[in-house]
Amino acid sequence: MKKSSFSAALCTVMSAAVLLAACSGGGNKEASETPSADSGASASSSPAAASETPKDAKPTEITIMLPLNTSEAPPDTIKNELEKLTNTKLNYQFFPADTYEEKLNTAFATGSLPQVTYLKNSTTFLQMRSAIKDGQFWEIGPYMSEFPNLSKLKPDILDNTKVDGKLYSLYIGRPLARQGMIYRKDWADKLGIQPPKNVDELFAMAKAFTEQDPDGNGQKDTIGFADRNELVYGAFKTVSAWFGTPNYWGEQEGQLKPEFMFQNYIDTMDYFKKLRDGGYINQDFAATSKTDAVNLFTSGKAGIYVGGSMQDIDSLNKDLVKNVPDAVLDAESMIAGPDGKVQQWEIPGYNNVVLFPKSAIKDEAELKSILAFFDKMMTPEVANLMYWGIEGTHYTVVNGQAKVSDNKELVEREVKPFKDSVIGEAETNGMFQPLNELPGRIHVEQLIIENEKAGVKDPTAALDSATYAEKGVELQQLITDATYKYIYGQLDKAGFQKAIDNWRKQGGDKMIEEFNASYKK
Repeated sequence: MKKSSFSAALCTVMSAAVLLAACSGGGNKEASETPSADSGASASSSPAAASETPKDAKPTEITIMLPLNTSEAPPDTIKNELEKLTNTKLNYQFFPADTYEEKLNTAFATGSLPQVTYLKNSTTFLQMRSAIKDGQFWEIGPYMSEFPNLSKLKPDILDNTKVDGKLYSLYIGRPLARQGMIYRKDWADKLGIQPPKNVDELFAMAKAFTEQDPDGNGQKDTIGFADRNELVYGAFKTVSAWFGTPNYWGEQEGQLKPEFMFQNYIDTMDYFKKLRDGGYINQDFAATSKTDAVNLFTSGKAGIYVGGSMQDIDSLNKDLVKNVPDAVLDAESMIAGPDGKVQQWEIPGYNNVVLFPKSAIKDEAELKSILAFFDKMMTPEVANLMYWGIEGTHYTVVNGQAKVSDNKELVEREVKPFKDSVIGEAETNGMFQPLNELPGRIHVEQLIIENEKAGVKDPTAALDSATYAEKGVELQQLITDATYKYIYGQLDKAGFQKAIDNWRKQGGDKMIEEFNASYKK
């Protein structure tokens, strides 16, 4: 129903003892590697007094479990420096992201979670709520005021992570609305097409990129959209927001209802059906992986890419110019729907959270010593180390911004695993902003700021539904399948309505009831 991008039904957390065996599949791998563009924090800010540790204090030993989004665990280069800065002895337990849920579930079921347990994404967090309610994790809200740097975390985002109004987690921040379209500006310029300002102009661009030989090779071998098998982090949800569809759930006649019960969702399906029927999107997009969709774009065969983040423009440009040296990319997100309004869907402001299991942390004193480590993590010196690496090796400072080393492989191997665990965002932890040199990327950062002004929140982000926790992902698959079948012409409107009726009978009505009860509290 909500933020799931898993390929199969994600198994849910049972409240007191065990997690069901986890299902493998793609998690949210769209997380931006760039802090929000509007940071006012300075990397030279002085660490707060509470982050200082007496020189003769014994190092705090902490074991940390977290997902690994690189091919291998990092060497100790960053960890050694981190231990010096924070007076800790750290034991990092990295597990491959693709199978992280399985490891997480097993560790929970056997009572072997470490003191610091990162989840995988917002979906995993939602599935963990019943265990949180059951008292398996420490509530940290009462201690936050004791840590001046942790106290800088954004209240609105913290609220989105609360369970029954209580705070149990720290968050890894992300821009609220970073989605939009990345397109071949050189193709648009050649064909005399301006950046699209509404969904009709976007459709016209996709059509022109397919029919008007934008690469000039005299062959009809290009298409408009390169899309993939993901309704959320592919093109569908972003375009659906432009059509005015609510963000997962919306209010209708005084009641919260899921997005697919709104006419805007139907209109979006009609739009994608028209794109596919016209040949303006890859015909098999519902069976296309992210890698294949990206390759379609970077090979020079497609002109429009809509993924989880416009910040992907850097990596797309890097690979595209290898194949098409004269290619130029730009981005756009201020695209109005049929009613003339611009709307963007927002994430809850976090990519992942970290929890503190009671099975591993024996008492309040130990919890506070661990929170003190995270308080130090939110000083500029430590945040820069974990996010950017070692100055002079992994990055340099240019005009007060971080310029990543040209040795991308070194940065990926040594820094990326730690970067994915940094608490907060640039506004709250003071780390350097990136030095963006690609014109399209500079434009992207401007658009992200504009996106937030048109952002629409998910009203159920901090709400509870036992049925969602138990069956939400399984039920969503019914709607996902029906959506693809509708776009492919295998279902008509009546058939799609039958899928909704089936969703309601199998637990959807109960989910609606529960979310509305929580909403009205």
